[in-house]
Amino acid sequence: MAVPKRRTSRSVSRQRRTHKKISLPNLSACPECSELRPSHQVCPKCGQYAGKQVVEVKE
Repeated sequence: MAVPKRRTSRSVSRQRRTHKKISLPNLSACPECSELRPSHQVCPKCGQYAGKQVVEVKE
């Protein structure tokens, strides 16, 4: 049974966890209404995608 010889220091454990973080989603401006939206998705405000009206938006 493996037992650690010494307690892992705070700096070592924090260095090991540096890659575990939440990344922000990439947002781009809609060319029609300039609202920020996720890339490659229909704009939730105007309902357009690739210059075409795809979804009817209820206001």
